[in-house]
Amino acid sequence: MPATLKPSTKVFKLNNGVEIPAVGLGTWRSVDKDSGYKAVEFALKHGYRHIDDAKLYENEEQVGKAIRQSGVPRKEIFVTTKLWNTDHKNVEAALDESLKKLGLDYVDLYLIHWPQNTDQEVDDPSKYEDYVETWKQLQKIYKEGKKVRAIGVANFTVNKLEKLLNADGVDVVPAINQVETHPLLNHEKLIDYLKTKNIVLTAYSPFGSDKSPILDNKTVKEIAEKNGVDPGQLIVSWLVQRGVVVIPKSVTETRILSNFETFTLPQEDFEALNKLESKEGTKRFNDTPFNNFDE
Repeated sequence: MPATLKPSTKVFKLNNGVEIPAVGLGTWRSVDKDSGYKAVEFALKHGYRHIDDAKLYENEEQVGKAIRQSGVPRKEIFVTTKLWNTDHKNVEAALDESLKKLGLDYVDLYLIHWPQNTDQEVDDPSKYEDYVETWKQLQKIYKEGKKVRAIGVANFTVNKLEKLLNADGVDVVPAINQVETHPLLNHEKLIDYLKTKNIVLTAYSPFGSDKSPILDNKTVKEIAEKNGVDPGQLIVSWLVQRGVVVIPKSVTETRILSNFETFTLPQEDFEALNKLESKEGTKRFNDTPFNNFDE
């Protein structure tokens, strides 16, 4: 019997009480002409209330324009943007620049995009893991209560989070850790750790980044067909069922619509996806020199 798909209304509560919609629109690489604007405009028109952006994406102007012109009250839209690696020494100035480009007075979530500062020319960027001092700047802005509703990190491992949380002067626990997550990189250990700290995980590249290889996985396709859904709907639904926020990226209207429809997986199918990494091996599609992905 085909699954019953419904537009996602699920929200998760962050550790400071702020609510984040479980399914959002990712905007990475939405930079051609006005593709970012059109994607966000369409998504908001069709029920999305969570938009994920970053300085690196070079489309904050497009995204902000679509948010402002959507007709949806600002307080109903959860907006995330991120601090880029070159701005670790000047967090508030970077945030102000993003707010100006977005045309917004505040963002709902501001993340450290990577735990490395690359504003100096060095052979080994890992020498500049100064994210503790960067986080302290974010804490100050957050406590002022005007420009951000929540703060968090991205691409942080357990070891890096432990270093951050145990550092002198750190008294705000990140609300979110955003990392690449899909059935071949399911982060079971990381998610278990985050739960002990009351940190929510957000999954980026849930389909495996370029050309969406996860959607072509044999097991994924078989389970999707069994449930009468497309592979993207299966992956988004599986992540939400795990208690994970997910931000699939698309500029195609049909995909934006379908990615927003979720269902509850039968337990056997849910577990089959949970075990896929252990059966087929770990696969990371977004590897960069900015991080060594230790646990």
